[in-house]
Amino acid sequence: MPIVRWDPFRELFQARDEIGRWFGDLAEKEKDERRSAVWAPNVDIKETETEVTVRADLPGIKMEDIDVSVDENQLIIKGERKFEKEEKEKDYIRVERSYGSFYRSFDIGVPIKADEVKASYADGVLDITIPKAEIKKPKKVEISVSKKESK
Repeated sequence: MPIVRWDPFRELFQARDEIGRWFGDLAEKEKDERRSAVWAPNVDIKETETEVTVRADLPGIKMEDIDVSVDENQLIIKGERKFEKEEKEKDYIRVERSYGSFYRSFDIGVPIKADEVKASYADGVLDITIPKAEIKKPKKVEISVSKKESK
């Protein structure tokens, strides 16, 4: 079963946009402003016996604008997609790409080796490899039978 990112405000924004279409183009302007103010990159998370891998789509973002950190067993990805300044002067007909800061955090759910986490970035895709720590298995203690002395 695939993991789907839940957006609690999606239905609310869709209803507002539908009502806005009834009353004119005001909703289009607000929708474009909302898109540029709030966004989050899509991610794929895969778990194997030895590691957890995370792939995040971050097209158009410079590597220096991305920050990856691990706090206990939580992965945090944050950064910012900046609006191109040289094109800001031009008259756009439509702006659909999202701009601004983003923040994603994930509870990894298993013990990890935080000092061995690796991240790489190429072609707009951030790959993060999180090695799992060995889970200490309980050791079985044998019970010996001792004979009681009878008087």
